[in-house]
Amino acid sequence: MTRLRDALLKVRAFSTLRYREYRLLWGGQVFGTMGTWMDEVTRGWLIYELTDSVVQLGLVRGIQVIPFVLFAPLAGSAADRYSRKAQLVVAQLAAVAVYAVTAFLVLAHLIVPWHVYVSAFLIACAQVFQQPARASMISEAVPHEYLTNAIGFNSLMFNVSRGVGPALAGVLIVAFGTGGAYAVQALFLLAASVFTFPLKPVAHAAPAGGRRESFAKSIVEGWKYGWTHETVRAALWCVMLASFFIVPFTTLLPVFARDLLQVGAVGQGLLLTAMGTGAFFSAALVANAGHALPRGMMMLVAGVVYGLSAVLFAVSPWYGLSLAAMTLAGLAHVHCNVLVNTVVQTYSEPGFRGRTMSIFGMHQAVITVAAMALGFLASAAGPRWAVAVMATAGVLSMMVLNLAMPKAKHIR
Repeated sequence: MTRLRDALLKVRAFSTLRYREYRLLWGGQVFGTMGTWMDEVTRGWLIYELTDSVVQLGLVRGIQVIPFVLFAPLAGSAADRYSRKAQLVVAQLAAVAVYAVTAFLVLAHLIVPWHVYVSAFLIACAQVFQQPARASMISEAVPHEYLTNAIGFNSLMFNVSRGVGPALAGVLIVAFGTGGAYAVQALFLLAASVFTFPLKPVAHAAPAGGRRESFAKSIVEGWKYGWTHETVRAALWCVMLASFFIVPFTTLLPVFARDLLQVGAVGQGLLLTAMGTGAFFSAALVANAGHALPRGMMMLVAGVVYGLSAVLFAVSPWYGLSLAAMTLAGLAHVHCNVLVNTVVQTYSEPGFRGRTMSIFGMHQAVITVAAMALGFLASAAGPRWAVAVMATAGVLSMMVLNLAMPKAKHIR
């Protein structure tokens, strides 16, 4: 067993586990992301079971975007002002409480649709406050030269959870109902908190003059910093452009699978599996060799490849080619996302890192808004044209970004 451990630690990705703080953060995120991905299935199943409404399926997903718009700047500012560990623990325990109460309401046959909406909103609030705190702590947990590998290893784990969590939720729903699934989600978040408690809090530098600026000023200064720091701005533009023009194409997968490729629900599942496979191998590559990659050039190239793979998927008349396009899309998406994440964390000053990571986290809201726009475009012009036009615009936007910010490709 010791030999196996030593052999794993010699692998660049696993070597990040040598560091106690990162090991605890990683362990907590394993359980936290499992609970999050389970919730993707459980919440949708519950609201559909209660209402039998496809519209409410979309609404309950849409309500989770609101906290990202309203509270992301506040969460980032709090992470830069106060204890990131405390913020992470409180957010995790809040999620435990929400999942536990939801489980009780379901098991007691008291659940009604508005409970699901409220719980969706509260869980999203917890996630908004977790994200900048945890992301900022990763850069404090490993040496600078291991940061890309650490983020890549996190992404690797995230994609494993993405495959295992929904499947586990499905099994639990069949065996114990949605109430049982929510109870297990509460236990997963509680386990995440157990890993977070032993973390050593990092002291924040005292503000000049001994006085803290107001929250409003802190938020404004964070946004000014993120969008005026040339390197950070380039990375943020990269993720926002990809999130608006390219990422939303997966929302139309049911239409492609059923009506265009005619492969049904099983075929749609395999398309997602293909994308997950590409994402897994991309995360493994970055986790092991990310430190040697030219980050700026690779994040722009990955953005272009991601857009081209979405265009290929849009025009593909054959299912096999569509599977290949989805695999390439998964690989490019994770590559771009991990490198952008690394650049933002690496080049942000410690006192601004929470706020810049909260801006990064707002790409989730951008995806949802763009998905609605893509839906309207697909209704007007058809799904193939809609995806092809949006993804082509994404490719062109990456090229414009390269021309507008020529130093971006030289980011290391």
